Amino acid sequence: MMLLVLSSTMVLAQINVSGKILDESGAGLPGATVLVKGTTTGVVADFDGNYSISAPSAESILVFSFIGYESQEQVVQNRSLINVQLKISESSLQEVIVTGYGAQSKRDITGAVTTVATNDLLSMPATTFAQQLQGRAAGVNIVNDATPGGEATVRIRGFGTIGNNNPLYVIDGVPTERQGNLNPEDIESIQVLKDASAASIYGSRAANGVVIITTKRGKVGKPTISFNTY
Repeated sequence: MMLLVLSSTMVLAQINVSGKILDESGAGLPGATVLVKGTTTGVVADFDGNYSISAPSAESILVFSFIGYESQEQVVQNRSLINVQLKISESSLQEVIVTGYGAQSKRDITGAVTTVATNDLLSMPATTFAQQLQGRAAGVNIVNDATPGGEATVRIRGFGTIGNNNPLYVIDGVPTERQGNLNPEDIESIQVLKDASAASIYGSRAANGVVIITTKRGKVGKPTISFNTY
């Protein structure tokens, strides 16, 4: 009888908490996790960022987290509705580098990798991304072609053969050897794999280095319109 009373009291003491997990723009974060601190009880937010969880007591702490965002803790305090807004974690974004078919922590990379951000590229007007890359990546030699429609000469590992010494360009996972088939305004970031370890991912085509390009894509939040002209 005593065990039955104690178990009933514990059930009655639980507090049902619901709410919505938002990003900095106010949009819901689908897949965000909510965990009762110190326990294994947790739930995942739905497509709109809504969640619902049972907390053991008013002193329970809920931990809200999402990949790329700073975690946030909230004390229940007999509240049945808790909405949170997570902030982007700048430090975690800077420690991740896209290499080949996946992502690696910056401290785990042993090869020579250089990352160039969009702001650095767009600071110089150019017709190809290779021209914008000039002087922004250590160990990458670029000579611009002054002819109309001409492509820049890119040398990452010097002259390795008597034939073609051009690097391999990988645009959103698609290998190519052309520079002029991509608008520089569409580029999100560029990673340059400079040493021989790139061959373990792309084979012999990476003998002269690899330039990995990630283009811009739709993001959750309010629409943003920008206009640039030269």
